[in-house]
Amino acid sequence: MFENKNPIHNQGYGITRKIFSVSELNSNIKVLLEESFPFVWIFGEISNFRIPASGHYYFSLKDEGAQISAVMFRGQQRKLKFEPDDGLSVTGMGRISVYEPRGTYQIILEYLEPSGVGALQVAFEQLKNRLADEGLFRDENKIELPFIPNKIGVITSSSGAVVHDILQIINRRYPNIAIQIFPVKVQGEGAVGEIVTAVDLLNTLAECDVAILGRGGGSLEDLQAFNSEPVARAIFASRIPIISAVGHETDYTIADFVADWRAPTPSAAAEMVVPEKSALERRIKEIDALLKTKVIYYFKGLKKKILEISKHLNDPRRKIEDLRLRVDDLYLRLNRTFANRIRRDRENLVFRADRLRANNPRFFLIQKSKKKLEQNYNNLLKSFIILNNSKQIRIRELTAKLEALSPVAILTRGYSITRTIPDAKVVKNQQTVSLNQDLEVMVAKGRLICRVKGKYTDGQKDI
Repeated sequence: MFENKNPIHNQGYGITRKIFSVSELNSNIKVLLEESFPFVWIFGEISNFRIPASGHYYFSLKDEGAQISAVMFRGQQRKLKFEPDDGLSVTGMGRISVYEPRGTYQIILEYLEPSGVGALQVAFEQLKNRLADEGLFRDENKIELPFIPNKIGVITSSSGAVVHDILQIINRRYPNIAIQIFPVKVQGEGAVGEIVTAVDLLNTLAECDVAILGRGGGSLEDLQAFNSEPVARAIFASRIPIISAVGHETDYTIADFVADWRAPTPSAAAEMVVPEKSALERRIKEIDALLKTKVIYYFKGLKKKILEISKHLNDPRRKIEDLRLRVDDLYLRLNRTFANRIRRDRENLVFRADRLRANNPRFFLIQKSKKKLEQNYNNLLKSFIILNNSKQIRIRELTAKLEALSPVAILTRGYSITRTIPDAKVVKNQQTVSLNQDLEVMVAKGRLICRVKGKYTDGQKDI
């Protein structure tokens, strides 16, 4: 059956033998196997899976009693919808061949699919686990939705019922809100690229505050575009929050996990993205009425408190009048003290003079002493007069300073004192007050209640 190009005949013991070389034997076995098993289906569990630099898949298929080497070249891998891995049970179709340099036989696979579960489901779980490990599903990466968006983006098919449901519900809940539609294919060839392009365009234009990515329900094959890695990464990279509204309540896609918010249906997403305008208007009216009541009550309380404080507040003019009376009293007492002192000194001087005169041992000494006493008297009198004048001048200076420091005197010159309400702190710096704050301004005659309308620092208005 096999031809040996270099046959070796040995006639020992009357037997003719054909001897093959190793290469010839392996080559003949390879031809035999490839002709006998052109294509076979095989079932087994993957083990020893590896990918060398060439990119080909090398692994073993085994069952309870045996194993076989398997290889899948790069050209066939593009048809796979999942990633092979150790421990995965698969069913494959291929041809049996022999690797001649090592004399081992193997199956070269042309097709491979998971056993017991569809390839799309396996690919879904693998991508889901990988993206979860990278952190694309974490809550800290989610973006909050705006309370009332200025503009809403809708990424969906322009011909399906989804876009009409979304527009109808949004217009019913919040009429006249701006909506921008990004029409895309939601299934089939080219759907992934159009969705990724729409998400990128949404962020490039930066006109929408939130976007809805939606389509109706369908099979796992129909939802493939929303289970693709490019769409997942485009959603994750979006700076604008995206609501995923794909399928029905029981359908979950990779887009649902990556999106900032997930709605079970496109209609639910439309209800989620905007509140009811009529309910907001009713709530605003309720808050407005409550605020007016509280403000009126608050100002009534402030007015009552100001009146109570005013009753216990001493008038500065009364304090100044009391000080003036005290100054006059001190001045009169000082004059009386100096007068009494001079009178006592004069009486004492006369008394001593009489005693000296009565005991006059030498008249000229008495005369001389008398003159000296008169001179001392005059000097003392002058000293008292000078001292008295200096004290009066000092009193007038102190009185003038007291008048200058009087708050009433400052107010009568056109100045005012500004204090905060209700703590009555004097305002010295514009930074201690805020816009629309009420202030009390004291003038020479009366008080003013004012409100801050603007603030200036070095001639520049503060905003």
